Amino acid sequence: MAQIAIERFALGPMQNFVYLIVPQAKDRLIAVDPAWAPEVLQARAQALGRPITDVILTHHHPDHRNGVEVLLEQHPVRIHVQKSELPWLKDLGWRSDLVLHEPGDRLELGLGESLRLIHTPGHTPGSQCIECAGRLLTGDTLFIDGCGRCDLPGGDPNTMFHSLFDTLAALPASTIVLPGHDYAPTPEASMGEQRKTNPYLQFHSQLDFSRYRMRPRD
Repeated sequence: MAQIAIERFALGPMQNFVYLIVPQAKDRLIAVDPAWAPEVLQARAQALGRPITDVILTHHHPDHRNGVEVLLEQHPVRIHVQKSELPWLKDLGWRSDLVLHEPGDRLELGLGESLRLIHTPGHTPGSQCIECAGRLLTGDTLFIDGCGRCDLPGGDPNTMFHSLFDTLAALPASTIVLPGHDYAPTPEASMGEQRKTNPYLQFHSQLDFSRYRMRPRD
């Protein structure tokens, strides 16, 4: 059986990874965190012969969503977010386009395929990861050998600890981590590898993790 395809694009001045999820159903195409150069996604959609029908935001920060308006101008698009992100999005004029999700919701794609939306607060209250057939798009929750900041509005290192060590810890070691930024020598790694090499995944104490995550940085 063919696997859902995931295409990765390195875009913008903040080393963002933007993704297209290409299911078997030819009437669906999902952009994850469309930012900086939406025309690149549109050109790829045209080459695939299908419009972008859905956007999934891993969180509300502008560097992960500043291409959404361009996509909305071209075609009706459903914008999927965790409901905890709504306070930061309510003034953008997307109300009729937003689909608010509960933790653990599945996005059905047709032909028996679906995505699982995993609520992973810590970087923002409504941060989410996207589980897709053994792969995990992590946004700014988990990087390769890093994790998202917790010192911005809505961030919380204690909540991040539970997202990493309780929620994501339950995933198989074979899960491939696909982060939201190109901050490492490799663009992806397995969860098992990250449990060995990622310094943020080496803690047994919430307090020790929080102190390390919030330590002064240059």
